[in-house]
Amino acid sequence: MTSMRDALMGAVLTPADAGFEEATRLWNGRIRRRPALVVTPADGAEVAAAIAFARERGLAVSVRGGGHNIGGTALADGGLAIDMSGFRTVTVDPGERTATVGAGCRLADVDRATQAHGLATPLGFVSRVGVAGLTLGGGLGVLTRRFGWTVDNLLAAEVVTADGAVRRISRDAEPDLFWALRGAGANLGVVTSFTYRLHRVGPAVYGGLIAWPFERAAEVMDVYRTVTADAPRELAVWLSLLTAPPEPFVPPQWQGRKLCAMAVCYTGDPRDGDDAVAPLRALGEPALDLLAVTQYTDIQSYLDDTEPEGMHYDWRSEFLAGLTGELLGTMRELFADCPAPMADIGLLHLGGALNEYAGDDGAVGNRDARYVVGVKGMWPPGEPEEERFRAWVGTGGDRIRPYGLGRTYINFQGPDESAARVRATYGANYPRLLEIKRRYDPDNVFRSNRNIRP
Repeated sequence: MTSMRDALMGAVLTPADAGFEEATRLWNGRIRRRPALVVTPADGAEVAAAIAFARERGLAVSVRGGGHNIGGTALADGGLAIDMSGFRTVTVDPGERTATVGAGCRLADVDRATQAHGLATPLGFVSRVGVAGLTLGGGLGVLTRRFGWTVDNLLAAEVVTADGAVRRISRDAEPDLFWALRGAGANLGVVTSFTYRLHRVGPAVYGGLIAWPFERAAEVMDVYRTVTADAPRELAVWLSLLTAPPEPFVPPQWQGRKLCAMAVCYTGDPRDGDDAVAPLRALGEPALDLLAVTQYTDIQSYLDDTEPEGMHYDWRSEFLAGLTGELLGTMRELFADCPAPMADIGLLHLGGALNEYAGDDGAVGNRDARYVVGVKGMWPPGEPEEERFRAWVGTGGDRIRPYGLGRTYINFQGPDESAARVRATYGANYPRLLEIKRRYDPDNVFRSNRNIRP
């Protein structure tokens, strides 16, 4: 590895080096992959050198931002992993309302910097997630209803392609590559920085958690369907059927019991928050009600502890055009029989701005999505019931699939998803995406992803 070390200012790790195990630990502890080496470049030229080194030796290139992908795509067995932790700066231009973000940043880095100016862009909902993987798969969060997918707010990017070229791309500069990057970017190169459009949001918003006993789930979910069908775009309400954790914010009598909960974010005038959630509070007698004026950065991190690093995860999900009574009933039936104490079934509330773009505006597509339904399994390493828990997740996925659009968010696809599911996710955009992949990466150097095979 001497030539690789000579080419880089950053670190180069092999399996024999101290720090290698830490550098190859993934958020989803169920997945273990062992690359041949891990490199940490300092700039785009060093990224290009790493790609050239991999190509000369026929190594697959994987890219690690936050390492949070459910499918473990940040690493490839026997490949070269590019660790982007050296790219962790955020530069905000409050006058232009833009932020330029290094590809090693986590969501918390971006939100902290932009909220200093009362600005934000649509990102995810767990602050430890890497901004790069989130963006390159499309990106969704509590601001998606107001401002669209994350990639609808991407203005430009710097990317190193398979040929080693460092390219600055936008709608006007190499527009085909920029189009494909917006939703399928992991297939096309190593992005070193992103420039996002920002919007006036926060710092104070209204939101938090509210929950009722699972025995009332039918009533609560009917109200949820009504509220979310006509909600203003400032209001995002996500629903979860879960077992209450033993956390201080949960009253002792409800810990360990099944609940029907909602995570709420209202980004209009915080003084109007109580009115926005009045139909939810009208249900009465919640098990807990933590809705209040709070900070946007708190909203962006209060679900962090629901996805701890190192646990074993298995997910199934579907985009939905709407909610039917049959789907909601199926969710309740599934959760009533859930054997895994840390599993949940949830609905993410979308719709709004993302539906107003043309279906071919970015590879991300899925402009008819208004919700995501997910069956999410989580358990500790060494869990003796793992096979049983995984079987429940698989059955849940089979049962929710008939209610969906036949497509799912690319960042929620696990290692067991088929190539057909990848094609279905991109739908009518897939042929154009394939042509661009053939042009920029004909040898499929970037294949540790939801792969578009050239």
